[in-house]
Amino acid sequence: MMRHAVMLLVVLSVNPVAYAQSPTRAQLQEQIERSRAELNAKEAQFLEPSPADQQEYADLVSQPDSGLLRLLPRETFDSREKLTVNGGGAYYSFSRLTHEYGYGSDVELYNGELSVGFAGCDYGFVAKLADQPLRSITLETPGVAAIAAHEPPAAEPGAREQQRRSSTGFIADGVRYASRVPAEVGATYVLRSVNYGSSDVLVSFRVLRKDDDGSLILAWHLLKSYPKPDLVLAPRPAEGASN
Repeated sequence: MMRHAVMLLVVLSVNPVAYAQSPTRAQLQEQIERSRAELNAKEAQFLEPSPADQQEYADLVSQPDSGLLRLLPRETFDSREKLTVNGGGAYYSFSRLTHEYGYGSDVELYNGELSVGFAGCDYGFVAKLADQPLRSITLETPGVAAIAAHEPPAAEPGAREQQRRSSTGFIADGVRYASRVPAEVGATYVLRSVNYGSSDVLVSFRVLRKDDDGSLILAWHLLKSYPKPDLVLAPRPAEGASN
């Protein structure tokens, strides 16, 4: 017993304030929140185009409904070990201006392709346009007009049919539309993204360059924002019902 008491006195004499300095749970929570805020700020900076990009294309993106963004390759960065942002910075919403997946994402970079339409009945079309200045593209531009006039179906079967149509791909006005296209530096694209209950946008964008980590720098312009599309789901068979 005496031996144990002596050992305890020795420990306390070596580090007499060890226990007194242990942080409280409130202090730990504050430290966690501070660390998270610092991490979020660093990730936001990591996702931004470089200062050189922002300076070089300042005139291009200073116009209304325009911007500059970086897309990270999902196959490389969509891991909690790399980034905490949901989707790994591979997605972007042109209506909510966020990389966070699940908030009406409109475009994705994965395995060298740009794609649209990711969840539920959501769908979209993307096509490569003839080489032309981004700001010259309008709703009447060849390759844009066909999907600018598209009206999203209000019922689930129609939405599913549009998903199949975009997955297979189709040609209208001499332009091929699909749910995904190869990402080419220097190419200009048009994209229509229909997210039921969230957003419906028509966007033109140009891939400006590819960075060393595989990320792409895009300049974009919102051509039109449509009314939020709503969807009537098809009735499901009652549980246990026979055919």
